[in-house]
Parts: sequence; C-alpha cells; structure tokens
Amino acid sequence: MKSLFAMLIVFLGCCSNVFFLELLIKEDSGSGNLITFAQFVVIAVEGFITTMRFGTKKTQVPFTEYLKMVLMFFIVSVTNNYALSFNIALPLHMIFRAGSLLANMILGILILKKRYTTMKYLSVIMISVGISVCTIASAKELNHSESENQISSVGDFVWWIVGILLLTFALFMSARMGIMQEVMYSKFGKHPREALFFTHALPLPGFLLLFGDISKHIQIANMSAPLDSTVISVIPFLNTLPRIWIYLLGNVFTQSICINAVFVLTTECSSLAVTLVVTLRKFVSLLFSIWYFQNPFTALHWFGTILVFGGTLLFSDIPSLMRQKSKVN
Repeated sequence: MKSLFAMLIVFLGCCSNVFFLELLIKEDSGSGNLITFAQFVVIAVEGFITTMRFGTKKTQVPFTEYLKMVLMFFIVSVTNNYALSFNIALPLHMIFRAGSLLANMILGILILKKRYTTMKYLSVIMISVGISVCTIASAKELNHSESENQISSVGDFVWWIVGILLLTFALFMSARMGIMQEVMYSKFGKHPREALFFTHALPLPGFLLLFGDISKHIQIANMSAPLDSTVISVIPFLNTLPRIWIYLLGNVFTQSICINAVFVLTTECSSLAVTLVVTLRKFVSLLFSIWYFQNPFTALHWFGTILVFGGTLLFSDIPSLMRQKSKVN
C-alpha cells in the first residue's frame, strides 16, 4: 500500500508541478531564476529540519564531495529554467530533458569506459532521432504559430537556437553529475536525502549573482493581478495575493512533494516500477500540457514523442523484465 500511495503521489505531485510551471511561464516567461530560487529555499529549509535535524546530524559523505556536485546541480537547474526565456515551448523542454539517457550513455562510454547491449544502443538512437524530430518540428511551428513562442525575425530564431544550446549543455551537465553521484555513492554509500539537502542548500549564496534578475521578476510578480476565480473566494488571503505568487507557491509546494515521493518510491519499489512510473509521469505531463494549454503539437511531434518515450522504455529493459516476471509467475 505504501508503494501504491507513493506512485499516486508521484503522479499528482510531479504533474501538478508542471501545471503550475506552465502557468508561471504564461504569466512571466523570464521568471526561471525566481522559480529555481524559490524551489531551492523551500527544499533546503525542509531538509535542514527533517533530514539534518537543525544541523545536529553528522554528514555521511565528505563535505567537499557535495561541493563538487552542488556546483554542477546549480548550473543545470538554472540553465534548464533559463532556457524557457529563449522561445522554448514547454512541451519541447520536457521532451528534450527526457533524452537524458543519450547524454548518460555518451559520457558513460567516454568517462567510465562502459559498454552496452545492442538493445540499449538502439534505444538511444530512437531517443536521439525523437529529440531531433521534435526540435525540427518546433522550429517549423514557431515560424507559423501565434503563441508566445513565436519566431517573427532572424533575431528570434537566433535566440531560439541559444535556448536549444542551453538545453543541450544542461543535458550533458546533468549526465556528468549523475556519473559523479554514481562514483560518490560507490565510495560512501547511498544517502539520497542528505544529498537532496546539500544540493539545494549550498547553492543558495550563488543566487546573489542573479539578484538583479530575481528582484526584477519579484516586482513583476507583485504587480500581477489577483486570481479571478470563485474557487478561492472562500479564502480572503488568496483573493488579494497576486496570481504569480499563488502559482509560485503551488509550484514550490508540489516540487517538494514530487521529489520526496520519488525518493519513497525508490526505497519501496523495484527499479522496474520506478522507471515505469517516472516515464509514464513525464508522458502524462506532456499530454496534459498539450491539451490544457493548447500548445501546438503536430504529427511530427507525436512521432518524436513516441520515439523518445519508447526508447526510454527499451533502455530500461522494461519489456524483457516484464517477460521474465511473467515466466516466474
């Protein structure tokens, strides 16, 4: 029951997080740094209280190891959110990040000298082609769309290319961080909650470098109109709060739920169940984003999406594991 509850919370928490993120981007497309900062503060405070017990608990991993990982984590988080400011539609952003297996495989071969099965190489090719198809399709849609992510000049297209490069950089940095974590866990054991706290608490001073941008978007949030909804009419405080702050509160709250639910899932379920749930969650988030926010999604997008998520399932050996499990039963 605990594992089923964790799966339900992963879907509710993570999908709700994407919902609030899209609402924020619709209101202020350049608020990526403010969103990242707010998420880091909430998760760091929660970890300081629940995991580190107000700083009284001894760390299990040397502090210097966390410093290396934190620097990379900070860069990846800021880059991913900042890319949304460069004409990058959220569905493309989600699909692009789903291709992390490609970056992990490439760096695994180059750094750890790993070798993979033919099925894994095939799955990575599927993911690579899927991302390329979606990228090309999004470029075409931006030329004709009337949405916020519109390319109306050569300059807009150049900024879109910058956004793609930022996503590519973040993808490989994230993969490098994953390899660093793998090596660190092999030396000192797995302590994911401790790592979760340090990767969110230690980068907080780095946001001083982004103070100007964050304060600018705080002012934009303060000037946003209140929500025009009868749903919250019974709560006077929410009736007067600017809508961007309501969306931001929803985003950071659901982000905390999402991360903690995934952690519970990894401790209660097999890797098969975790991989399947996380993959399906991404796909559900993508479908909801397209349907609710009416994002442009062509046949090419669907083809690329099927390749990306199908390749992810193949990479995780889910079909073969399911066949083995059925034989055992």
